Amino acid sequence: MLRVQYEETIRAALLEDMRYGDLATEAIVHPQQTSRALITAKQDGVIAGMEVAGAVFEIVDARIRFAALVADGTQVHKGEDIARVQGPTGSLLMAERTALNFLQRLSGIATSTRQAVEAVKDYRAVIVDTRKTTPGMRALEKYAVAAGGGRNHRFTLSDAAMIKDNHIQAAGGIRAAVERVRAYAGLTVKVEVEAESLEQVEEALTAGADIVMLDNMPPERMRQAVDLIAGRVLSEASGGITLDQIAAVAASGVDYISLGWLTHSLKSMDLSMNFLAQSMT
Repeated sequence: MLRVQYEETIRAALLEDMRYGDLATEAIVHPQQTSRALITAKQDGVIAGMEVAGAVFEIVDARIRFAALVADGTQVHKGEDIARVQGPTGSLLMAERTALNFLQRLSGIATSTRQAVEAVKDYRAVIVDTRKTTPGMRALEKYAVAAGGGRNHRFTLSDAAMIKDNHIQAAGGIRAAVERVRAYAGLTVKVEVEAESLEQVEEALTAGADIVMLDNMPPERMRQAVDLIAGRVLSEASGGITLDQIAAVAASGVDYISLGWLTHSLKSMDLSMNFLAQSMT
């Protein structure tokens, strides 16, 4: 991931946290004091966001040295050290929370994604994310999904045309919606149609959709839809699919399973930063 994609987000987060400085650190820590510290996993999980965490420390103080001890996408265990930092003590303290916030959140997404990926490993289905991301954090959160072994769905409304129920109603039907998109966006744009019934699946196929989203269908109905599609286009399962249900959904034969909760209902991974030693320069 290019730094330009997330540096502005980091600077906004730092400004939010220490707009007027750090009262405790400025009162307690001598400007010449330096420290070494370790970032440690307090639970099992999959790491994501090392580059971002390192950038936080660097932006706060270029004298800080950040060394990742594991790569993004690595499964780690409780008590395992994942990064080492050293530099001016005051700067380490000011950067600590923001760096950990990014690292914990992205690692939480990667961990949940890995769980979903493992649950469908015996099937053809690929786990993908959605646009249900934190405003301003989409690039980072989708990066974390990829670090966990998932794939990214469209990043923006202009990456592909997804025709949903409200679009269908506004257009007066699936065929009319697809025709309008084709006329407006051109043949190189992928068109995905949301279908809630087998009748809508057939209509989407007839209209020339590239992908059919099987929305809120039970697994048996999904299996019937996949049989109806018969490999002519790609199929995607979506809508309220929990971790317990993923294997049954994958067994229907769908190509993709999109999960909004990977990014909108995540549980951050528990990490901590602890000083090892201090000295005066």
